[in-house]
Amino acid sequence: MRYYSLSRQADTVDFRAATVAGQAPDGGLYFPAAIPRFTPGFVERLPHLDAGEVAYTVLAPYVGGTIPELELRRICAETVNFPFPVVPVTDHIRALELFHGPTLAFKDVGARFMSRCLGYFSRHETRPLTVLVATSGDTGGAVASGFLGVPGVEVVVLYPAGRVSPVQEQQLTALGQNITALEVNGNFDDCQRLVKQAFRDEALRSRRHLTSANSINVARWLPQQVYYCYGAAQVRATTGQPPVVAVPSGNFGNLCAGLLAYVSGLPVAHFIAACNANAAVPAYLATGQYAARPAVPTLSNAMDVGDPSNFGRILELFRHDYPVIRELLTGYSVSDEETSATIRRVHARTGYVLDPHGAVAFFALDDYLRRHPQAQGLLLETAHPVKFPAAVEPAIGEPVPVPTELQELMRQPKRSILLEPEYEALRAYLLETA
Repeated sequence: MRYYSLSRQADTVDFRAATVAGQAPDGGLYFPAAIPRFTPGFVERLPHLDAGEVAYTVLAPYVGGTIPELELRRICAETVNFPFPVVPVTDHIRALELFHGPTLAFKDVGARFMSRCLGYFSRHETRPLTVLVATSGDTGGAVASGFLGVPGVEVVVLYPAGRVSPVQEQQLTALGQNITALEVNGNFDDCQRLVKQAFRDEALRSRRHLTSANSINVARWLPQQVYYCYGAAQVRATTGQPPVVAVPSGNFGNLCAGLLAYVSGLPVAHFIAACNANAAVPAYLATGQYAARPAVPTLSNAMDVGDPSNFGRILELFRHDYPVIRELLTGYSVSDEETSATIRRVHARTGYVLDPHGAVAFFALDDYLRRHPQAQGLLLETAHPVKFPAAVEPAIGEPVPVPTELQELMRQPKRSILLEPEYEALRAYLLETA
């Protein structure tokens, strides 16, 4: 498998080079030169396959020969060695719970796969590899956990000050060892801009061996296909029809992975891009015109992205064909008031506790199903509600129990370095610590 840059000013590379580089030298995102098709019978066998086998089958064509089969099978098995339950919420809506991994967020899947691939690729490197990543909430914690203690790898995470939840911040700042948290006095788009500038800085890259762990990195993005295969297959096996899938969407890597699985042959009836007030993509789906917007803070903070990087991959996947995209994908913008009301209503009626991101997806999916009453819905619950006590607890009228594995982490001291949202500040830090 070869990967080309969406900016089309760089040479094609293999999976190893794309993973280690993170971003193409021309600033573009890497994209697979061909989309593999699932082998005959794979979809029918999905409900009966081991999760590690599903992961290996889906990912092996993208990895090519850059990792030996036995090693890749081990990496895949470790990537998905926690549950992905499909939980009924209403008669027509099920939740695919993706928060049963080590950091209680869906990004554990991509981070675990990427960290193990980079660990394999860096075994013979003579200088440390620096993973530079921006986070709007859960990415940083998942990456920090995935890379904690990995020899030869340093992790530098940029996060927006005051715009992540207390649990998310603790998962970024309390680990220490090879993890450094930079607390940026700005928003997520500022963090992402600084990271992109660093990757374009050739003088800096001559001093620091940089790669990214955001979903711009193919090794973070591609593994997310696996849980779509599992969830959609479970719904189809139970109901006899492919689901409408609602995805809480911020930087759009997660939804793009689901669309990639669909193009590869996964039966899905329709996709919903469930956004908060940061609605650049729903506006595109309504008008055919895309325009980035300044990010605004919301209750569903991990989706506070005004210019989602991975939307370019969605356009590429469908060759910028707006009518085709519009037929497959419906966009919603859900307010904080609607988010809170959804958490309250669903808990009162069913006892199920949604996190704010899942609530955005539930609201959008519920509205869509009112107009398509014969359809079956699947929403991606991407984070544990304990991460968002300020949003969840007032809505349900009771505290969310803190899982045992988080209790010790929450007692650890915060370690972060405050940074102004200026590239020279980030550059100076990276050079001083090189």
